[in-house]
Amino acid sequence: MALKLYGYWRSSATYRVRIALNLKGLAYDYIPVHLVKDGGEQNKEDYIRLNPSQLVPTLVDDDEDIILSQSMSIIEYLDEKYPDSTSLLPSHPLERARVRALAMDLACDVQPIANLRVLNALKSQFDASQEQVVAWAADWTKRGFATIEKRLQTQAGKYCFGFDITVADVCLVPQIYNAKRFNVDLAEFPLIKKIGENCEEMEAFQRARPENQPDAQQ
Repeated sequence: MALKLYGYWRSSATYRVRIALNLKGLAYDYIPVHLVKDGGEQNKEDYIRLNPSQLVPTLVDDDEDIILSQSMSIIEYLDEKYPDSTSLLPSHPLERARVRALAMDLACDVQPIANLRVLNALKSQFDASQEQVVAWAADWTKRGFATIEKRLQTQAGKYCFGFDITVADVCLVPQIYNAKRFNVDLAEFPLIKKIGENCEEMEAFQRARPENQPDAQQ
């Protein structure tokens, strides 16, 4: 198969690429990279050669003989390479910039707080308990969601931008999943909650859920 996705079932960045692949209707091989087992498979030499950052996801496109990391780069690559399927970015430059901005709010400002290596560092370097780690992650998630909720008030419809699925929705749903892990009350963010529910009605989002991946809970 031409497309191979290396990822971890609970990785937010991998999650958003799975959603994008499903929305585009693209077949791919999923290759699990366990971030915990045996010291983390991302730290093994064969994976480091593939992705020196030792992070997930990594996309390999055998047809083009390319290797891509960083989920946002991967998603835009897929969107541009397969323009005849569902488009994840608007055609108008200003609207495209607005969608990218919200997606980056999520992918660059909110998501990294829940990164496994960040949470582990709180424990190993600052002796934080699991309860303290969860509370810290919840606090920063709520701060990020407060910003997103305000932005959505001026542009949301059924989805983040009107009635078309965009990369902003692709980034939002994995962060809702993380927020629930950290016991964030989504009732504080009604627009985020409703948009997430609307997205979850679609098969592409359902199939991308962490619990539906072959490496879930391993």
